[in-house]
Amino acid sequence: MLKLCILGGGFIGRFYAESLIGRRGKDVVQVVYARREETAKRFAEDYAVPHFTTDMEEAIGHPETDLVIIALPNYLHEEAVMRCVAHKKGVLCTKPLGRTAEEALRMTQACEDSGIFAGYLEDLCYTPKFLKAVKSVESGAIGRVLWAKSRETHPGPHSDWFWDLEKAGGGAILDLGCHCVEISRNFIGKEVLPVEVMCWADTQVKPIEAEDHAIGLVKYENGAIGQFEVSWTFRGGMDLRDEVMGTEGTVWINSFLRTGFEMFSSGQGADYVAEKAETSSGWLFPVGDEAHELGYPTMFVDMFEAYEKGTQPRETFYDGYVVNAILDAAYKSAKTKLWEPVQLPVWRGKRGLTKPSVYTEFDADHWLIKKEILPNGDHKTILKHKTTGEVSTR
Repeated sequence: MLKLCILGGGFIGRFYAESLIGRRGKDVVQVVYARREETAKRFAEDYAVPHFTTDMEEAIGHPETDLVIIALPNYLHEEAVMRCVAHKKGVLCTKPLGRTAEEALRMTQACEDSGIFAGYLEDLCYTPKFLKAVKSVESGAIGRVLWAKSRETHPGPHSDWFWDLEKAGGGAILDLGCHCVEISRNFIGKEVLPVEVMCWADTQVKPIEAEDHAIGLVKYENGAIGQFEVSWTFRGGMDLRDEVMGTEGTVWINSFLRTGFEMFSSGQGADYVAEKAETSSGWLFPVGDEAHELGYPTMFVDMFEAYEKGTQPRETFYDGYVVNAILDAAYKSAKTKLWEPVQLPVWRGKRGLTKPSVYTEFDADHWLIKKEILPNGDHKTILKHKTTGEVSTR
């Protein structure tokens, strides 16, 4: 049994608590910290947590704390991690790991140097659909991955600090792009070096300093392209979609906008529908088990079992650092309007990968372009002559 301390009693902290209670059945939240006493007290009452406090140091150092879960605003992540390091307590941190790659690398290295367990809570890399899709891609079902695209859009986050550029560290790119980039990395291969980024970003709707909409391309050393589409301006709830294109197949994943559960309501009950749902009337798309569909329970099982076995979880602080480095390049590109290199002073993956040849031999004289069957049943083969370059059909 693990005795857990949650730092943060707000939206994400409560989501984590919902995911933990009654799931593995042997882990308990013993301590909760929140910046406001009323928040900490309410959280403790709602989830039967025996100890609550507004003192972060007390929460982390509490004798009933085995493992710390950080569910705090971005600007408090580094402080909380460093306190965990000082107390030699294992730590799990919500996304994004840092506001910048520099912050994320400091946290990563501090945990590694002290020998404490550190896991990156990237829930969307633990959803049932995602895990099955990744397994299929890793088995070669769609061949070599050429393009991985991930989209997350909704009307904007719940807490005030998200809208403060200094506290959050960025806007929709940092808040949502961290999900999308890590999803693409899993499909393309985490060992593949991200080389450069091209990004467009703008503030289209919200009266804020940060961006509320962005689209970016991430070029990888093996020739694959990752694409992210993020927005705080989307109306109609939360839209989570992934697409992966390979040489031998395609994967499409729709994780949230349509759930297979539809109902109509006049709005009289005014009940909760799903995260980021904008209305409780009309045609609604509720989620049967929201925490499960978003990957939280599976994520925590992976984290806890890795902690107990002394192994690495699927998502580590190092992964969070790489994501931050890619997003740093995206922010720079959005300003310069140029492809910007990803700065990774610490890289543990492969180097020197090249794009595989596009040439497949058909016979001694020809390269194969395409084979197909026409509507009338004819078989067509399109070829390119190796010497003359002439394209012909057989």
